[in-house]
Amino acid sequence: MKLLKPVALAAALLSSTLALADINVGVTVSATGPAASLGIPEKNTIALMPKTIAGQKINYIVLDDASDTTAAVTNTRKLITENKVDVILGSTVTPNSLAMIDVVSEAKVPMISM
Repeated sequence: MKLLKPVALAAALLSSTLALADINVGVTVSATGPAASLGIPEKNTIALMPKTIAGQKINYIVLDDASDTTAAVTNTRKLITENKVDVILGSTVTPNSLAMIDVVSEAKVPMISM
């Protein structure tokens, strides 16, 4: 019986017509500062990323953290609260990525570190 409910729910969801919403991807890179030699190519790569996936439009919001942990955390908060991103990519350097972990964890937003 416990298995039947989730299976029935999944079948109902799959059979219904779902409205596809845009997927917002927040990106914070070190396009300036000491790590700019790494961050600039990462920023340029975003332009090459797919604009649609499985028929859903993808919006990339890219912010520069200037290789600074405080700016990386500020960018992450802004991307989550103002831009309502579904996922975060970043940052260029490990200290920034580590500083961002608490923010994404609290907001329950997935993060992929570069």
